[in-house]
Amino acid sequence: MRKAVILCSGGLDSVVMANYIRNKLIYNKLIILFFDYNQNSLNSERRSSKKTAKEIKADFLEIKINLIDNSNLTNKKKINKINIKDLKNSYNESRKFYVSNRNGIFLSYAISLADKLKGADIFVGFNSEGNEAYPDANIKFIKEMNNLMKLLDIKGHIKSPFINKDKDEIVKLGKKLNVNINETFSCYVSNKHCGVCLACRLRQEAFYWANIKDNTKYKNKMKDYRNKT
Repeated sequence: MRKAVILCSGGLDSVVMANYIRNKLIYNKLIILFFDYNQNSLNSERRSSKKTAKEIKADFLEIKINLIDNSNLTNKKKINKINIKDLKNSYNESRKFYVSNRNGIFLSYAISLADKLKGADIFVGFNSEGNEAYPDANIKFIKEMNNLMKLLDIKGHIKSPFINKDKDEIVKLGKKLNVNINETFSCYVSNKHCGVCLACRLRQEAFYWANIKDNTKYKNKMKDYRNKT
């Protein structure tokens, strides 16, 4: 029996990936692995992840952890409103949301689960936008975590099918797979899409460049907001 553990935050990338695994790859058992680390958008992320698990007929497993963190993912600091021009170089803003080794911690749990399952592939929804700002979200990092699995003699591999894709390509793929991408959740700062944080702006731009209408309900919209219809 081929088993897949899917790290899913309920966001655009991981939800489309989960549907891609269900529809395009051959696995007999799917497990959605969700983490509660007291993030600002916990409730909406959980709701989206559970909905995804139900839709792709996967088991849902939630793990509560306490991270050593003071990033903008968990604190209540005032968030910068991001303009389109700011997206040309978003490295500094991205770093404000970086939690040291967060993905390493997530993957450690996933690796332990894969061992308990007597072997399973582990899927993460990393894409091209995180390669520079997040050292735990790139090809080199995945390679080293796979080496750890090998060292521990655990069957399976960590895979990131979208690692070279831009977010607009993921939007297009989601549309092709008939994923209700407007019900995914991306915001970094609250349980409603604020519309102005970095994650919301990247989401908006992805829909724009994919030439697909963005029906996401945003609390606020910047003056430079654009949406193809």
